[in-house]
Amino acid sequence: MTYHGAMASDSQKTKLILLFGGKSAEHTISCITATHIFANTNKDVYDIELIAITKDNAFVRPDPSQSPLAAEGEPIDFVASLNVNPDTVVFPILHGPLGEDGTMQGLLEIFDVAYTGPGVLASALAMDKAMFKTFLDHHGIQQAKWKSFSESDYVSSSDEIIASCITDLKLPCFVKPANMGSSIGVSKAKSEEELRKAFEAAFVYDEVVIVEETIVGREIELAVLGNQEPEVSTPGEILAAADFYDYKDKYFDGKSQSVIPATLPSEAVKEMQTIAIDAYKKLGLEGLSRADFLYEENGRGIFLNEFNTMPGFTPISMYPKLWENDGLSYSDLIDKLIELAQERYSRRSVKRVTDVL
Repeated sequence: MTYHGAMASDSQKTKLILLFGGKSAEHTISCITATHIFANTNKDVYDIELIAITKDNAFVRPDPSQSPLAAEGEPIDFVASLNVNPDTVVFPILHGPLGEDGTMQGLLEIFDVAYTGPGVLASALAMDKAMFKTFLDHHGIQQAKWKSFSESDYVSSSDEIIASCITDLKLPCFVKPANMGSSIGVSKAKSEEELRKAFEAAFVYDEVVIVEETIVGREIELAVLGNQEPEVSTPGEILAAADFYDYKDKYFDGKSQSVIPATLPSEAVKEMQTIAIDAYKKLGLEGLSRADFLYEENGRGIFLNEFNTMPGFTPISMYPKLWENDGLSYSDLIDKLIELAQERYSRRSVKRVTDVL
């Protein structure tokens, strides 16, 4: 399906700001993703402006001829860039904290500009694993058994915490920073010594750590697209090359394989799609998200693991590949995300009452 077939004159073009980089540990991933989105965005339809955020939190104008794009260049006034054109849409290609967690979304809301992806609260809930897991528990959605611990509690009671994880979650178990993506800071601990090291590694990235039981199951991912009436893709499966689908494999090695569509019983597919749509709506997600499941065959069944609100758009990324399998090309997917941003902005703009008198 095609969303922008005709060429537009310069005066008719939508101004599209591709915003990437950022201060998080996923800075490099953001630059790689932005490179692919920029290369596949229709320059005849959009007046594209590249804006990057350096690791020092400066807004700069990068060199578009660089590949991959880099968060380097002359400093700019970001707010002024937002206010040049009332039809501006920002595509925040920001992974992880200070970009995908509601902070950038809040800034864009303040300056009253349309942007792709979920809003402030949904972004924050999906990013914070402790809050997301609490949300799933509240709604009775099956997930892995889990515990969360603050760094201060761990420092004062590490022996008790380690013992509780081993007793309640068993070994091996996974240890993750609460607010991080792309498997950064994630470890699979198979012994008490590895568990202690895993806590230390995770606390490098966040003050709260999640510990999860290991589920011996298949890794299934579904792409969700839309605002109030979202669509869900055919599921795909990750066949991890290592103990789990880690950072290097996601973005650099590419040794893991993706199988699209995943070979699953039809009833399992239907259940995952139903859970994905239901949870997407309950979280208040809009635009896009990737729903990640674990499927324990001949066991407890389906577990919702997380929603990724800014999934990667690299050539080996699952999200665009899932939609491509369902007939939506990469460039059309970009068009659709921009249209969804514009639709949400128009829908919500009538609610922005500035004076009740």
